[in-house]
Amino acid sequence: MIETIHTDSPKTIGFKLSGKLHDEDYKSFVPALEAVLAAQGKVRLFVQFEDFHGADLHAVWDDLKFGFKHYSDFDRIAMVGDRRWEKWMVQMSKPFTKAAVRYFDAPRVDDAWAWLRESTEPSPSS
Repeated sequence: MIETIHTDSPKTIGFKLSGKLHDEDYKSFVPALEAVLAAQGKVRLFVQFEDFHGADLHAVWDDLKFGFKHYSDFDRIAMVGDRRWEKWMVQMSKPFTKAAVRYFDAPRVDDAWAWLRESTEPSPSS
């Protein structure tokens, strides 16, 4: 299941992934995410894994297609989880996006949000 997480900025979107993902999850998730990308341009993404059991083969394919299509559409991606394989999965996703991607252990969820909120703009010179 993919659930939306409320954020404090239209340029930051958040989702909680739980259970096992299927094609049906992507059929509702992808159009909503693409609408945000169309309206906002490049965005930041927060993903929290909670009792996550992976994805079936069709959902993995959906995810790959989405990643290729939106390779440059994310500025930063913070992923939060509590399992070693989730951390490994994040590392495997890095070649599929131009975004800065970081994994945070579940107790560091506040650090993930803080990192997403950081400015990437250079500081103005005095």
